[in-house]
Amino acid sequence: MQIFQKSRHIVLSYIVITLGLMLYTFGWSAFMLPAQIVGGGVSGLSAIIYYALGVHVPIGVLNLVFNGILVAIGFKVLGSKFGANTIYGIVMSSVFFIMWQQGLHVERLFDVEHFGVFMCAVIGGACCGAGIGLSFIMGGNTGGTDIIALIVSKYHNVSPGRVIMIIDVLIIGCSYFVSHRIDNVVCGYVVMIVMTYVLDMVLDGNKQSYQIMVFSLKNDEIAEAVTREVGRGATLLDAEGCYTKANQKVLLLMVHRTDKPHVMQIIHRIDQNAFISVSKAEGVYGKNFEKLKL
Repeated sequence: MQIFQKSRHIVLSYIVITLGLMLYTFGWSAFMLPAQIVGGGVSGLSAIIYYALGVHVPIGVLNLVFNGILVAIGFKVLGSKFGANTIYGIVMSSVFFIMWQQGLHVERLFDVEHFGVFMCAVIGGACCGAGIGLSFIMGGNTGGTDIIALIVSKYHNVSPGRVIMIIDVLIIGCSYFVSHRIDNVVCGYVVMIVMTYVLDMVLDGNKQSYQIMVFSLKNDEIAEAVTREVGRGATLLDAEGCYTKANQKVLLLMVHRTDKPHVMQIIHRIDQNAFISVSKAEGVYGKNFEKLKL
């Protein structure tokens, strides 16, 4: 039974990764490439070469070649740190590029001139962000500049995220020398922003949690009501006012995004004069929250 469940999970993972890669490459093929917009990553580099060549080499082939070179360098420098999901993501994204462009010609489905370059950037970026997000959730990726970031961070004290951002900015900026249109370059940065936002929403939107600190003389009553009505635990911390030197209790609450409105209503109902601090938590791990995965 355990083997069956594990196999089912693996199959489901690859189905979701495949759907994510399909959506990612669809955003490129249907909106960004017809509008001559360049995003970041190896796909963006492939797009620049794609636009620059008089005879269009399929972007799927360019994507596969560039990623293949990076993977080879990565194996040489980093060793065997690339799993099957990385290779699968590289190959399948290239296959889907060819399918959408040379096979189905999805660029004919939408009137790019009617949408405008900016709307193509927003829609394409959203599709790419959602697709990559689905792939990331199940442990998939498309390789690309991630490999460069790992190589740089191995020898220099620079975070991989910053390296990826710098590379993406440079790639999008270089697209000016092909299109000679500053509006297309700006739309490339719009793609990067929209893609990042949607990616974060897909990965963390449903997991968003809040840390709420309550300063009130009725914290015991508030804690009891939150525990009873919302089903969330609460912690009372000992504190001392710096000015008054008076001892007091501070109520600490960790709640999910969907629980936050109810908790705020409880606090307001019990003590309208309560002083409240609310902040987004980057991650909350433990009982009733996310499981820590290393």
